[in-house]
Amino acid sequence: MKGNQKSKIHALCKKRIGVLFGGWSAERAISLKSGEAVCASLKRSQVPCVPIDVSRKLPAVLQQRKIDLVFLAMHGPFGEDGCLQGLLDMMGIPYTGSRVLASALAMHKPSAKHIFQSVGLSTPQWFCVDQSSAKDNLPQKPGFGFPWIVKPASQGSALGIHIVRSSSQWTSALRKTLKFDQEALVEQFAQGTEISVGVLGNHALPVIEIIPKHGFYDFYSKYAEGGSRHLIPARLPRPVLKKASAMALAAFQSLGCRHFARVDMIVPRSGKPLVLEVNTLPGLTKTSLLPDAARVAGIGFDELILDILSMAMKSKF
Repeated sequence: MKGNQKSKIHALCKKRIGVLFGGWSAERAISLKSGEAVCASLKRSQVPCVPIDVSRKLPAVLQQRKIDLVFLAMHGPFGEDGCLQGLLDMMGIPYTGSRVLASALAMHKPSAKHIFQSVGLSTPQWFCVDQSSAKDNLPQKPGFGFPWIVKPASQGSALGIHIVRSSSQWTSALRKTLKFDQEALVEQFAQGTEISVGVLGNHALPVIEIIPKHGFYDFYSKYAEGGSRHLIPARLPRPVLKKASAMALAAFQSLGCRHFARVDMIVPRSGKPLVLEVNTLPGLTKTSLLPDAARVAGIGFDELILDILSMAMKSKF
């Protein structure tokens, strides 16, 4: 074990660490897996932790268990969108991942896209439809043709995503998407190489190429064994890889993120990457992308967890 790793463990053992997972979002099942992986990692590193399945009684639980440092293994609304971060800020408990504003901006994809565009980052053309304005008829003059990707404005794990290839599919796709959220983001479907760039601290991890078993990186492709292949580094020209890494850091910084995140992109035939979204609490399961990229960068899973916790311990409010 490296000396700096020993010092991190020594410092962390002085803390009462709570690993928060679960909750009640549609991504609960994935959060449970991430939380289990984090707890198992800390056990291997001999760092004591308290597993906590998040409920609305969380403030009392945190006080009763005397938690003074939190690892967030949460995904989706009420865990990744700034709500939980605000609670922890009010309680004065440091935590892993981005703070309130960055978490909220990243979770609400239209807000994130506005910011990406304001700093010159390319993203697929898009528009929004909410429940109050949603109608069976197609939007007037969207500015781009089919196919479209319809997704919930504030959701993760590819839940509620549908491809609309013709006007006949619009009504059904929109209604299904709006079951997950009050607002839908409609994007131009950009065909190309799907990539993801993890960010740890202020450094981009190796670019991952994603080859989904299905037509796009859906829920099955993300979490099922064999649902997708991860190629590291991505099979793209070096200048494109360099550009993607720079764009990932710019997206991370534009939202005010901290500690770690994962930036999803697509590279069309033009070779110019397009930013899709930033995940401020990316998955930490056996099939997750961030641990894969870290491993190729020489950072094992246990070291990754210690690094993230150490960053949180040093963070100031």
